[in-house]
Amino acid sequence: MPPGGGGEVVFSCPVRKVLKPIQLTDPGKIKRIRGMAYSVRVSPQMANRIVDSARSILNEFIPDIYIYTDHMKGVNSGKSPGFGLSLVAETTSGTFLSAELASNPQGQGAAVLPEDLGRNCARLLLEEIYRGGCVDSTNQSLALLLMTLGQQDVSKVLLGPLSPYTIEFLRHLKSFFQIMFKIETKPCGEELKGGDKVLMTCVGIGFSNLSKTLK
Repeated sequence: MPPGGGGEVVFSCPVRKVLKPIQLTDPGKIKRIRGMAYSVRVSPQMANRIVDSARSILNEFIPDIYIYTDHMKGVNSGKSPGFGLSLVAETTSGTFLSAELASNPQGQGAAVLPEDLGRNCARLLLEEIYRGGCVDSTNQSLALLLMTLGQQDVSKVLLGPLSPYTIEFLRHLKSFFQIMFKIETKPCGEELKGGDKVLMTCVGIGFSNLSKTLK
């Protein structure tokens, strides 16, 4: 947790020579919600309080909810105290929408109650579900980047309203790769609930990965 840090992230990824074009146009309906409430260098009850407050909101909409708790102490807990919650909603078509919140770093800003954090994170997830699409607002730019680097074929993805970051990212894609997306607005109706959707279409540049697997 900030500001002291002290954690470790292990990232592994298989080597892929090319990226396949995608057709993500059916967001589906929410079928289950999973999450992780974590706490370090604070009382283990913090995570349980986060779970209870988040479930108090989410249980009104769907019964299939499971939020795990993860409490670390000692040398494995890093150098700063804190807690947070990560929620993921899975749809019937296999897409995922996520939301995450963490407490303010030690000595910065007002103290956050675990109950408030749990409720606010649950509301953030509901906001992402309302926005809809096949990718949540945090990962819109990543999906568009992978579409850009894909093979020279048509890729389509249905997104919710574009975030300001995504709009600026589209300008960067045009500057770096000279690629422009076809943007079609899909107003909400019987088939598409929630906010207005945007169908993004492009032809990839055919980027090929030249790296080799180390043995």
